[in-house]
Amino acid sequence: MTWRLPPRWVRRVVLAPGIVVVAVLLVPTSLLLVIFLLGALAWLVPGRLRVPRMLWMASFYILWDAAVILAAFGLWLASGFGLLVHRPGFLHAHYRLADRMLTVLFWQVRWTLRLDIDVVDADLGVVLTGTPVVVASRHAGPGDSFILVHALLSWFDREPRIVLKDTLQWDPAIDILLNRLPAQFVTPRASRRDGAAGGSDAVGRLAEDLGPRDALLIFPEGGNVTPRRRLARIEALRSAGRHRLAADAEQMQHVMAPHSGGILSALDEAPQAGVVFVAHTGLDRLVTVADIWRELPMDKRIVMKGWSVPPDEVPRERAAQEEWLFASWLRIDEWISDNEVPAAAPARVPPVAPDAPVVHTTPDAPVVRAAPDASGDVPPT
Repeated sequence: MTWRLPPRWVRRVVLAPGIVVVAVLLVPTSLLLVIFLLGALAWLVPGRLRVPRMLWMASFYILWDAAVILAAFGLWLASGFGLLVHRPGFLHAHYRLADRMLTVLFWQVRWTLRLDIDVVDADLGVVLTGTPVVVASRHAGPGDSFILVHALLSWFDREPRIVLKDTLQWDPAIDILLNRLPAQFVTPRASRRDGAAGGSDAVGRLAEDLGPRDALLIFPEGGNVTPRRRLARIEALRSAGRHRLAADAEQMQHVMAPHSGGILSALDEAPQAGVVFVAHTGLDRLVTVADIWRELPMDKRIVMKGWSVPPDEVPRERAAQEEWLFASWLRIDEWISDNEVPAAAPARVPPVAPDAPVVHTTPDAPVVRAAPDASGDVPPT
């Protein structure tokens, strides 16, 4: 069951102040001290200790959310009570706020949940140039959108434009911050009001005027992979007479057929953009709350891989674009099969081979390695 998203005025007048009030009440209580001590114990002592970890992270997230809300309120005041909030200077200030707050959040996640993020076989060509990019990632588990936004902001000095589900606006910090930045909250077709713009149109508008530092982040699968969704996508392709794409989708074991409308609309509006496809493992089994509870403490290594495609290698004819997108998704699926992290694997970073040079690293970023057998870009088909 999905709760209906309340109107914006309810989210601003009730939800956002409510988070701040809860945070203010939480700080002076003895409960916070107990949670802090239990959190420190959970970090020092091996083992699950699920309850202290969950209590600490929940308390920290409430405080983090409240800090974002208060900082955003300060920017709203400074912008003339919102009159100038969408001007370039304040837009950049909001990106800086997002960067700093995500850095704090991931520091805490790594500390409490023992979570490592490792980027390997990095084909960073397009990302490290002054070319606008469209980043298309698989969607698996909680937090992958946070990880990618953090990576674009902190590691690659990009200003991301992101496509997200509208239900994420239940979180006041996300609601306030991303509604001031270039972002699109997409409503599922079944819940969409009559006459409302579809997801593809919204993504196309978001891709307009992509600049050299911009990166549009999209998850073409539209949600976590489930057997029901995977089979429904295959059947929909087959019913539409797209048997070749359906056959490709049937070969995908870890991902499901991507929705092509959004990413292809973005490429239509931003032909100057390169494309980066992103695969990752480590969060695949975390779909439900029960999954997260079972896996705590995470003690996980999230492994990420990217393939970049320069603008002049992106196909422009629609049928060729769809085949190219599905071929890229098959490549992601194959990489996941080869790099899937075992359920019981501890979070650790393997030694780097002598001939695997470090391509990119910062004090806050994971090590990014280029393996000697790294393959090239996905060729257009």
